[in-house]
Amino acid sequence: MPLNDLDKRKLLERARDIRKDIVEITAWSGGAHIGGALSITDVPVYLYFHEMNIRSDEPEWQDRDRLILSKGHSAVGYTAVLARKGYFDFELLKTFNKFGSAFGMHPDGNKIAGCDASTGSLGHGLPIAAGLALGAKFQDRDYRTYVIVGDGELNEGSNWEAMMSAAHLKLDNLTVIVDRNRMMIDGPTEEVMALEPLADKLTAFGMAVENIDGHDFDAVAAAVDAAKSRISGPTAIIANTIKGKGVDFMENQVPWHYGSVDSALRDKALASIDSMYEGALS
Repeated sequence: MPLNDLDKRKLLERARDIRKDIVEITAWSGGAHIGGALSITDVPVYLYFHEMNIRSDEPEWQDRDRLILSKGHSAVGYTAVLARKGYFDFELLKTFNKFGSAFGMHPDGNKIAGCDASTGSLGHGLPIAAGLALGAKFQDRDYRTYVIVGDGELNEGSNWEAMMSAAHLKLDNLTVIVDRNRMMIDGPTEEVMALEPLADKLTAFGMAVENIDGHDFDAVAAAVDAAKSRISGPTAIIANTIKGKGVDFMENQVPWHYGSVDSALRDKALASIDSMYEGALS
């Protein structure tokens, strides 16, 4: 259903704080895949803090909705969301990517409460998600499965095989969300391996397509609602985003796919995030 003003304010505040968490964790760890974590922040914030049927005090609850972060290199943002949702103490993230920590550069489903799959090898998350959605059908369970993939990740053929299977099996409980920030580690996606016309390609593989501004909570909510209303097959949401969103000197900059921040850059990044939200939250 449409978001009211209070809902949107809470989500904006949460997204601001998670973006600041991403910067802080990157500083603590000495480096992280910060650009793509900042680009997709608004989607998991919406799903975990408004949409998904989950219990943070019961991470293995069988009827929970599932979310697979296929672009596992964005774990610096994903783990911040899980911590703020209450799956574990946020202070534990001060060990992010340190020796012996449960929190590596990619999420480990065997070590992190609330993490539904270990990911990071690109092209694996969507097939896992399709299997979870099919399992729900077999078991007559109502949970939904969401999977977040990077746009550069769509170079992997396994994604297209999974979508073709999901469409054939009419997995209407599966929603694929593409972080369409148009940047990958080697450069702009359209220069490395062009994806456009992406919506037409997804449609040809049997997906119902929603093409949205991935930073607009109203648009995210409407697209997720549309996916839930379908009873004939899976949905792909193309979430158009900005790499490094919120940190002005990182936005749309390929070198910030992965990077580190010292104390001066951390402070500059945090100030930029506060400035971006100042108007909306004043």
